Amino acid sequence: MQLRLCRELLAANAVCLISERTFFTILMCEKGAFFVNICYYVVSYKCIELEMHMKTKKYESIMNKAMKAAMNYENPDDQINEFIRFFGEHIGSERIYIFEDNIRKKVTNNTYEWCADGIEPQIKFLQNVDMSIIDWWYTSFNDGRNISTKDIEEIKDEYPAAYELLKVQNVKSLAVSPFRYKDEIYGFFGVDNPPESEMDEISRFLDMIGTFLVLLLKQRNVFKKSKREAMFSAYSALAGIYLSMHIINLKTGEFHEIKSTDFIRDNMIKGEHTFAEQINSVMKILPSRKYVESVLEFVDISTLPERMKNKTTIVHEFLGNYSGWCRERFIRVDEDSNGELWHVVYAVEVIDAEKRKENRLLYLSETDLMTGIRNRGSGEKAIADLIKEETKGLMCLLDCDKFKNVNDTYGHVVGDAVIIAVARSLQSVCREHDICMRLGGDEFAMFIPGITETKDAESFTMRVFAKLKDIRIPEMGDEKIYVSMGEAFYKGEKDIDFDELYRHADSAMYKSKNNTGYCATLECVTKTF
Repeated sequence: MQLRLCRELLAANAVCLISERTFFTILMCEKGAFFVNICYYVVSYKCIELEMHMKTKKYESIMNKAMKAAMNYENPDDQINEFIRFFGEHIGSERIYIFEDNIRKKVTNNTYEWCADGIEPQIKFLQNVDMSIIDWWYTSFNDGRNISTKDIEEIKDEYPAAYELLKVQNVKSLAVSPFRYKDEIYGFFGVDNPPESEMDEISRFLDMIGTFLVLLLKQRNVFKKSKREAMFSAYSALAGIYLSMHIINLKTGEFHEIKSTDFIRDNMIKGEHTFAEQINSVMKILPSRKYVESVLEFVDISTLPERMKNKTTIVHEFLGNYSGWCRERFIRVDEDSNGELWHVVYAVEVIDAEKRKENRLLYLSETDLMTGIRNRGSGEKAIADLIKEETKGLMCLLDCDKFKNVNDTYGHVVGDAVIIAVARSLQSVCREHDICMRLGGDEFAMFIPGITETKDAESFTMRVFAKLKDIRIPEMGDEKIYVSMGEAFYKGEKDIDFDELYRHADSAMYKSKNNTGYCATLECVTKTF
């Protein structure tokens, strides 16, 4: 009788449905200790099951909200950081982290980290971590298991190296899951010191979290590859006039060759080495003895952030043993989120007169060699083609005011820096299909398709001047770079060609030059911005 009643209660989930009074009536009637025990365990089981169900719902809700929060950002790095921040704050852990493996070097790197208030970040100490220290993690991962350690003291004797690594980070407990893609493991993410009561549920959700993070990491890789390819493409167009050109990551020391020579490659250290190691090897041989010391000082990338502070480019000239006179140059590419110099271009140009004659035809290429924007020939042809297609737009001519005084007062290196800064400012306000070119000297031109109304032209002009006002050349102190602009609309007239449109804009520019400051003239109206 007792067993039959228990089976019926279990089958119907009745224990959770019957009233407390009815339940105790059943107990009193049956009087059997066995029945009491069975009912106790049934009730306990159902309570645990209900608690687990509620926790599952809780974590599903946190996951959904974390994903939505991440999708408010466009940049994949920001999406990842927001996801782990939201998840970490809402589960009450102290730290969440992502590691990505370098299988070739057999190290793993902490690439993302969130820390609760008062918790010391560890990311800068966890680069190039020897994977063998946590090889037992990877063994578990390969067996399809995650890592869940409620007390790291349990691993002290069996895995002392891992224990010490975790202990120094003040880790008491952790849950870790691998990143899997196409059956390969290429990293992991983990949660440090979560609430003890949540440990089991967090462990159950690790695979779901990992799947979403893998998607974000893949998206990030595509995004970075696209940016990298665009950057390499842009500088490849400029590389024609240089003996060599490399893009350098100042944080890692890694570099990418855009152009080089057999001589340079032959004098590089065999195997994988940083830019600093390779450039020191080459530059002990390339310059003549008199210039070796100054060249090595110039290429020292450890001092580069300070030397390039508020500068777009720095240059140094030397006499080479094999190529005559050369000019080496560092060009700022970008900064990290903290405003610190991140990537630079290092280029060596042969400026020997004989070599310059050989490279004369390169001036006809599409890129202006100093600034990286279109040169006159390329820009004029592009605008002429748009006019032939009757593409309406705004033609702008710009000229730096009193630029000769800059060269006379500060020298041609500062003058070059001004031209480069102006070009970059103009390029930054242009869209992909807009045309921005250097006409020569300190003169520039732009053609902006789609702008055919005065109010839109004024809005664009304000953006241009706002960028130009931000230019700061350290050698010039607080002195500003003033620019005069002349503008003319092309509205699809069949009797207008490039030369005619140019003359209209040129005439307007010279009216602007009669005024001081950032002036623009459009349709005979001159305004100072």
